[in-house]
Amino acid sequence: MRGEDRMSGALFSYVDVEARIPAKHPLRAMRRLTGAALAELDPRFSALYEGIGRPSIPPERLLRASLLQLLYSVRSERQLVERLEFDMLFRWFVGLTIDEKVFDASTFSKNRDRLLTHEIAQEFLSSLIGLPEVKRLMSAEHFSVDGTMLKAWASMKSFRPKSQSSGEDPRNGSGAPPSPGRNGEADFRKTKRSNATHASTTDKDARLYRKGAGQESRLAYLGHALMENRNGLVAAAEATLATGTAEREAAAAFSQRLPKGATLGADKGYDAEAFVEGLKARGIEPHVAINGTVSKTGKARKTAVPPQVAASLRYAISQRLRKRIEEGFGWSKAVAGLTQVKVRGLDKVRAVFVFAMAAYNIVRLPKLLAPRGEVRPAT
Repeated sequence: MRGEDRMSGALFSYVDVEARIPAKHPLRAMRRLTGAALAELDPRFSALYEGIGRPSIPPERLLRASLLQLLYSVRSERQLVERLEFDMLFRWFVGLTIDEKVFDASTFSKNRDRLLTHEIAQEFLSSLIGLPEVKRLMSAEHFSVDGTMLKAWASMKSFRPKSQSSGEDPRNGSGAPPSPGRNGEADFRKTKRSNATHASTTDKDARLYRKGAGQESRLAYLGHALMENRNGLVAAAEATLATGTAEREAAAAFSQRLPKGATLGADKGYDAEAFVEGLKARGIEPHVAINGTVSKTGKARKTAVPPQVAASLRYAISQRLRKRIEEGFGWSKAVAGLTQVKVRGLDKVRAVFVFAMAAYNIVRLPKLLAPRGEVRPAT
């Protein structure tokens, strides 16, 4: 019998959103972990708000909504709010009832920018990895560190001389805007630009940076992560200005948290005498890839890694496992949208990057915490 195609809705509808979410949906475990981590931040949230006045959007809902934006690659706050209007899964995760009014996009953006600071993001990450069920998944001895370039939300045409008395031709794009219009033409050929003489008028903290030989220079920041080697979870994260020594400086700061006797794996960019000697002074075994770059004269670069360390089995294992840190960077760019950050200023970039690394952990944890099948005894 053919069913009837009714377009009119029922007069009354009783919908239990909780019953509509599958029991094995991964967001259930993510919501539980997020709620446990946010509960640890409750005193911090209370200190941020006044005791009187009109109630704002609950900070827990703001952060859960921001987390959804990363998990589902929602590119703007306006699209996120639109999705919350009709998506019951999103409503359930954030904590909105089926008939509750969704907050305005501009209100959400203003409240989120005020709440999601670098300190809150760091505390959220620390609270998450400090949960007992998460802590047992993480190694306390073996770690890896690496950095990644984050393209700044600024055009190369905004990179102009700091001093107006430089005498440069404004038509080459390094001085005044080259031509009227929304996107005027500019010729950068034979124009010498550096962070010492130029700065972006759009983002003062963005720096001209080139990731490697043969690649173009672009305005960027650097993101850094410390990964534990057992399950590849991010143990710490930070974002800094894009400089040639920022990766080693961030890694040295991360190493202050490691216990004596721990190992720290890294790529050949960290094979510098000052960095390796600093690790050894703190009792950390430097599992740094050897930079054997050969100069134009045919002489190989001298490594700072001790030969007995490089010949050990622990070193070989660290070098194999350290590459997993790229998975977190890849997820943050391909899914969370950090290929080019959509905020300006170092403080906001730090908050967004650290929160994205916490979101990566939340994505990984449901499978890591899932019960394993019991091994049946041989008969």
